[in-house]
Amino acid sequence: MNNSNDFYDLIIIGGGPAGLTAGIYAARAKLKTLLLEKGLPGGQIATTEYVENYPGFPLGISGRELAQKMEEQSKRFGVEILTFSEVNSLKIIAKGFEIKLDGNSYFTKTVIIATGAYPAKLNIPGEKEFTGRGVSYCATCDGAFFKDKKVAVIGGGNAAIEEALFLTRFASKVFIVHRRNQLRADKIFQERVFNNEKIELILDSEIKEIIGESKVEGCIVRNKKNGDEKRLTVDGVFFYVGNIPNTNFVKDVLKLNKKGYIITNSELQTSLPGVFAAGDVRENKIKQVAAAVGEGVLAEISAQKYLEDTWRENS
Repeated sequence: MNNSNDFYDLIIIGGGPAGLTAGIYAARAKLKTLLLEKGLPGGQIATTEYVENYPGFPLGISGRELAQKMEEQSKRFGVEILTFSEVNSLKIIAKGFEIKLDGNSYFTKTVIIATGAYPAKLNIPGEKEFTGRGVSYCATCDGAFFKDKKVAVIGGGNAAIEEALFLTRFASKVFIVHRRNQLRADKIFQERVFNNEKIELILDSEIKEIIGESKVEGCIVRNKKNGDEKRLTVDGVFFYVGNIPNTNFVKDVLKLNKKGYIITNSELQTSLPGVFAAGDVRENKIKQVAAAVGEGVLAEISAQKYLEDTWRENS
């Protein structure tokens, strides 16, 4: 058994905005902090071409640059960051937790899980090739780039419809392509769609291919009833066919909702005392950088209080 000197006060799993923010607050509170990131820090924001809705950057900032600034700030305060370090499991041990990676184990008194989620993909021809060049998974992030242009939104749930409505602020035309014969979104959203002249519904249909040369120029849509295919001339395609949380490594340890997101209380405490969750991996309604940053703060403050009230009293 490792002694107390081998323990971190806090291990943060995930290096997106929530995890990096938690790290900044933890390091400033003089907690011995380790952040484990399976790739490079930044999360989904690092793949966003341009961010215009994050406070403090009136002219906007590239997603990669914003991620780098967050990483630099956390390192400046003393967060230890290990990249390309994917966690395989979380295990309860005496007075703390063991975090297992391939070939390594780390020990900690508290944990914040901020592993995020990733957009579900259809893996149709052109989807991967045109990501960032007309294919997007976030209208709030990228909608302003399609001013006076035509776009297609793929999906029929609340997320798809809300984002389609948001896109009408910029686009001249928004096609909603949904594989069923009616939308799945709440009635209030459906009514807004029906009353919006910019939106055209294409139901009982599925997208088969995205076409273009250096950027999106259109997509092929197939009617599921009669098999007819047609080309939509659009400059952008926005996918909303669901998100997949990165929770496989805790599915047997923590309570998850039916979609696999971590369930927490108002303090972001999970079903396991000493383990907290923040950002897109958590069951919440808002998937935005600003929201993730706020949750990173709350998760760290809750973890710090747990340390003060529980772990140190029993050490």
